[in-house]
Amino acid sequence: MEPDAPTPTPTTDPVAATSDPEESAARSSRGRSSADPERRDIMRWNIGTLHQAWYAACQSKDLVAGKPLARTLLEEPIVLFRAADGTATALIDRCLHRNAALSKGKVSDGCISCPYHGWKYDAEGVLVRVPSEGAGGERKRLRAERFPVREQEGLVWVWMGDPEAAATVEPFRMPIGGAEGWKHYYMYTDFDGDVTDLAENFMDVPHTAFVHAGWFRSESKHEPKRAEADVVRTHDAVHVTYHQEDDTIGFSERFINPDGAPMTHTDRFYMPNTTRVDYLWGERRGFVISSTITPVSPTRAMVFTSIAYRFGFLNPIARLFLPWYTRVVINQDVDIMEVQTGTLERFGRRRFFGTEADVIHRSIELLREHRLNGEVGVPPKRLEKRIEFWM
Repeated sequence: MEPDAPTPTPTTDPVAATSDPEESAARSSRGRSSADPERRDIMRWNIGTLHQAWYAACQSKDLVAGKPLARTLLEEPIVLFRAADGTATALIDRCLHRNAALSKGKVSDGCISCPYHGWKYDAEGVLVRVPSEGAGGERKRLRAERFPVREQEGLVWVWMGDPEAAATVEPFRMPIGGAEGWKHYYMYTDFDGDVTDLAENFMDVPHTAFVHAGWFRSESKHEPKRAEADVVRTHDAVHVTYHQEDDTIGFSERFINPDGAPMTHTDRFYMPNTTRVDYLWGERRGFVISSTITPVSPTRAMVFTSIAYRFGFLNPIARLFLPWYTRVVINQDVDIMEVQTGTLERFGRRRFFGTEADVIHRSIELLREHRLNGEVGVPPKRLEKRIEFWM
């Protein structure tokens, strides 16, 4: 029989040790503020400088006025809601009083109220009402941790690093069309896998003949096709340009490229968590698949994928056909990433052996490993390399 769990030791946190808000506020002014991040043993604080970035939390359409939305980013629980003016805001999902989840509460007049005792916080995280203290129960000296938020291209982005650094970095600009003839839609997907493994999957060509056989590419029944690619690694990106004009992407080729124009294919990875894949057929047709990866935990992620396309007079048909097609292909990647992640968890570590095609993967890994290690030591050098492989 397991022994009884020990009685939890009361906290000695100088702010949390008292139930008196006045005393807590006074102590906060002498030490750390109630709004300061709590550096717990979670992913947010264990990934070097990778937390110093914007991560997509939701689509704009999913953040509805008057309703809280719970999200977990880097193992940090966050609640999002809209202020009275419609601006998106994000707070730590924990009431300062008895630590109930604010996301289970109510939003009114641009403020969020705890479901337990009704403590109310405004969009800046300031505690503005304590019902148990009556009509005059205002406690503006306490503040919940608030995260910088940006809303652009239909996504709500949350900055997970030092707040003062947020203004120095822009969220990734998702290609969402806008130019003449281009249309766009988003897809949301839950994936198993860490950011590095997912980014590698999204930019990997050889797997498409097996994971997406018949849908994207198929294993050659005759002689394998030789392919070349130029790989360029900078300090914060990996760019890949493929050289294989007779390359095709499955049965959809007849629909998206009726003119038989040669295909131009480029892949790009942008630190710390975004990929972009371009397929273009001449100047008239193409589609661009951009995926930004938000880790929920070390082995689980939310992926927001922008599909921008231009197929001329076929655009209305593409709008009906492409969401179904891209969902099938993405779900195939979901399945294989579940397989890979499960295997990595069972063995407890990576033991990768690669080919020249994996130069792309290794370039992504080196950039992320440098940030994971806190950017200590010499950063990865610029790389320009032509690789060849067979499909």
